Amino acid sequence: MIKKFKPWWQQDKRYRTLTQALLLALLPVVCCFVRCAMDGETISGVWLPASRWNDELFYYKQVEGILEYGYPQGYFGFNESHALNLSFAAWSPVLVFPWVLWGRIFGWDLWSPIVCNIVLTSLVCFLFVCLVKPTWKQLGVLALLFSLFTPFTRYTLSGMAEVICFCMLILFYGLAVNYLNRSKTYKLVLLFVMGGLMTLMRPYLLLFLLLPAYLWFRRSGWRGVLGSAAIIGSALGLYACIKHYLGAAYFAPLYFTDWVDAFFEEGIFGGIRFCMLKLHDMGKNFWGGMLRGIRTGQPMGAYFCSYVLILCILAGQSFLDWRRLKALGRASADSVVRDEEEVAARRKLHTRLVVQIHLAFSFIAMFFALLLMYKLEEGSRHLLTFITAGIFIIALMDTKYFKKAVLVGAAFAYFYSYMAVDPMYYELPYRQEDEVRQLTEWEEVFDSRLKLEREAAVPNFDNSVIWVFQDEEPDGTFKQTKWQFLYALPEGFGISCCMPEYILENFGNLQSKYLATTAGGRFDEMCRAEGYREVGRDQELVIYRLR
Repeated sequence: MIKKFKPWWQQDKRYRTLTQALLLALLPVVCCFVRCAMDGETISGVWLPASRWNDELFYYKQVEGILEYGYPQGYFGFNESHALNLSFAAWSPVLVFPWVLWGRIFGWDLWSPIVCNIVLTSLVCFLFVCLVKPTWKQLGVLALLFSLFTPFTRYTLSGMAEVICFCMLILFYGLAVNYLNRSKTYKLVLLFVMGGLMTLMRPYLLLFLLLPAYLWFRRSGWRGVLGSAAIIGSALGLYACIKHYLGAAYFAPLYFTDWVDAFFEEGIFGGIRFCMLKLHDMGKNFWGGMLRGIRTGQPMGAYFCSYVLILCILAGQSFLDWRRLKALGRASADSVVRDEEEVAARRKLHTRLVVQIHLAFSFIAMFFALLLMYKLEEGSRHLLTFITAGIFIIALMDTKYFKKAVLVGAAFAYFYSYMAVDPMYYELPYRQEDEVRQLTEWEEVFDSRLKLEREAAVPNFDNSVIWVFQDEEPDGTFKQTKWQFLYALPEGFGISCCMPEYILENFGNLQSKYLATTAGGRFDEMCRAEGYREVGRDQELVIYRLR
């Protein structure tokens, strides 16, 4: 009998896994290429100074300062706030460590974070397949959902650190699945290291330290509990130190602890009542955001809807898999002989169940944290990291009729393609010749007229530039300062984003040496009347030396 022919990539599992890994590694590149091609552009045309996301400026210039001097020589902050030590802004500098490594090896320019993001995403996809070894069906589901979740591609083609969180969590779950399939001590250690790093990047990612803690407890009993508690406590303590010593105060608190204070001020029952009322009020706002997302495509509401949908799928599938695992256990108890296929099926089901339950728990915990501790609009962006992890876990679920994949894929297509009309969230920044010319001119001005002061103790305010967020025009309207040209500042300079009210209140006593504002605006006239020396000017931006 003639054997049925099988392609070489199906004859050996190693070849099959390698082929799958290479295919998934190509997917982020293809998604980025297609996304740009839809705009009639290429990936190389993406240009950070054309972006509307001003967080990118802070990330980029801080990395630039780290690479050039070890840390920025001027202060990054808000309303001239600054860290107690060194010169970082409100967010943990651990967030950008992959970019720092990339810059050390390959150099750092305006396209470096984008190239690094693409390479990092492709590498993580490759490693995820090698660790998990999905079936072809699972790989197809993953590729479909990955392609339809366009925020992943948008953040990859940006200078935002969120994509680093995405990649860390994908790799974390890939390693967790691999550990559950074949337990090795070094894998558990790596899970703790990754969970600790993620905690230092974003405090809510502490949730993912709970998975290796559970795995260590299952392996070593109470010794694992005590060891995990020590690691989690150390990670929290280290993050608190980073936040206290290396973080500048933001305009408003990054997260709120009034619900904790209520327990001390009003007692246990008063605290519970306060939490219930806040959850009720914020829950109504959350629900309203979901409705706006469905009706108008509002990005915040779209994130909420996607988050709730994936949470429901994770919870529902976890319940079904738990019942199946219990049934398999009862069948094994009644059977005298357990064959290898039965053991393998139980192990596979148990592995999937552990990661599903943990991710579902993390979704629920983050939901309550969002309602109690964050502003919904700003906090909604953090949900994208959880949604991304959910995509990779859903792809590993057993599927016969692709119901879950079709449901999630349809939701993604609706929210992130059909209703993706908000340019602030979905529009890619492309190179414009006029802006390139202006940025080049500003680079020449800055290089010739701005001097980095390093004789005194650094960081200092002599190496800091105030970016006035917006200025009042002669007709009474407010115009946002063309902050994008601050990418041209020399390496090492710090930037302090200041609100107009702060400038008015402290004008004449500002600590920073330089001030950048809208040309022809109120502060332009005030600086001119005060006799401050002009460093440079064009039709949109003017910069003064204040002393």
